Amino acid sequence: MDPIDMTVTDLNCEYLGLSRLCLMESAGKSLAEEVGKIAVYTFSKPVKIIIFTGSGGNGGDGFVAARYLLNRGYDVDIYMLKDKNGIHSAEAKTNYEILENMKPRFSHLTVHNLNTIEDIDNCEVANSDSFSEFIIIDGILGTGINGKLRENIKRAIEVINTSNGLTISVDVPSGLDPLTGQIHDVAVKPQYTVSFHKVKTGIHKAGEEKVGGIVTCDIGIPIEAEYFINYGDMIKLNKRSLKSHKGNNGKVLIVGGSKEYSGAPSIAGLAAIGAGADLVYVAAPESAALAISTHPDLIVNSLKGDYLTTEHAGEILEIAEKVDAVLLGPGAGINNETGKLLNILASKIKKPLVLDADALKQVKPQIIKNRDDVILTPHIFEFKSFFGKDIKLDLDSYDFAEVDENISEFQQVVRQINGAVVVKGAIDLVIQKNKFKLNKSGNPGMTVGGTGDALAGIATSLLSKGLNAFDAATLAIFINGLAGDEAYLEKGYGFGATDVVAHIGKVIKG
Repeated sequence: MDPIDMTVTDLNCEYLGLSRLCLMESAGKSLAEEVGKIAVYTFSKPVKIIIFTGSGGNGGDGFVAARYLLNRGYDVDIYMLKDKNGIHSAEAKTNYEILENMKPRFSHLTVHNLNTIEDIDNCEVANSDSFSEFIIIDGILGTGINGKLRENIKRAIEVINTSNGLTISVDVPSGLDPLTGQIHDVAVKPQYTVSFHKVKTGIHKAGEEKVGGIVTCDIGIPIEAEYFINYGDMIKLNKRSLKSHKGNNGKVLIVGGSKEYSGAPSIAGLAAIGAGADLVYVAAPESAALAISTHPDLIVNSLKGDYLTTEHAGEILEIAEKVDAVLLGPGAGINNETGKLLNILASKIKKPLVLDADALKQVKPQIIKNRDDVILTPHIFEFKSFFGKDIKLDLDSYDFAEVDENISEFQQVVRQINGAVVVKGAIDLVIQKNKFKLNKSGNPGMTVGGTGDALAGIATSLLSKGLNAFDAATLAIFINGLAGDEAYLEKGYGFGATDVVAHIGKVIKG
């Protein structure tokens, strides 16, 4: 499992009612149990447990494990590379405070603050040459490692590696990249790595030489936490640089509009801006362009005529060259010339694409089937039109077999393309090849016209920021639903698509 997906799952447990503090308790208890098994298997006499902790959640797991190991009769020393004020994880700090409150102390627990490299050099582990004296638990760094290590952390790792104690790393050896398995500076070389829920991708890639024996512990995370989209997924949004300039945060082109429909591309464009795109271009026939141009945030390219035709291909392709993602279809209408144009554009535009509304009814699946940077955003009737399959979306059930069968039906159909598909319903389904997620944000008021255009605009905006199709699709449907929920709180079921758009920035900010 990729580290970011594990973090998302961990965060999303909160929204199922399972607190991160509860998860840390379970992880620490599991860690203590595995340490106890390894100790009995390896040593013929009781040994001291040394726990190195940092500022994050792995240190918190160590604090919890300390309590359980003390109850098993072990002597436990905790070596803190960050003092209480330096602990970033709220859950880790809570568990440290539990140890701090154990005064007067009856347990065989000693806590050492290793504030300097000299403190590390003078610790007991650094000055012992006996294998039989220690089990060392490495809880210094977790999945948040980035770049060069601080000198005190680097020195602690060196001390751990040169000691003769048996070393057990928590979740991932400190210093090892949890995604790639590479070591950019130095890393702990454990005899065992105890992972929680699922083994991280980098652990598999690194191999036993770098991580030792792998033990995986179930800490009670429901499988639903992996598949329900929620606020935890928002950490995948790219952060805006303080040094960025106009255009650095996404440029979008929307191709749509017709004599009858000017609202759809307008809503999509405004939603793209709400989702953070810097520049939004709209290419529309002149019959729609005038109305769209009343929105000063949109850069409107007026094309001759009442409908999009093949004559407009050159001009649209020229604009597409200077943007980061393109949306085809909102308000384009259904006619032979427009259909031809949309197929030309879908085949010739090499930027990430979103197909919505009338594009889904006219673009041929074989044109985009091999692309993994495409998002389709159909409701169930558009799904049938595009894929030629009539399937009912009904996921509101406690029956595993029913839910599994319904998702499998859609997966079998969607596998014919490489892109991501958002199937809109009471519970939305996002699929890309073997991956899927479910979204429960939103409300019945979102049956109002235009909310699908807002979704397409958000998805295109997120693609323009560099997100892959699956992540952009999952975040777009969640954000759109949240904005709809905010609109409902404000106006009940009397809200429109523009009310949804008005809340997009707010729900992203959180």
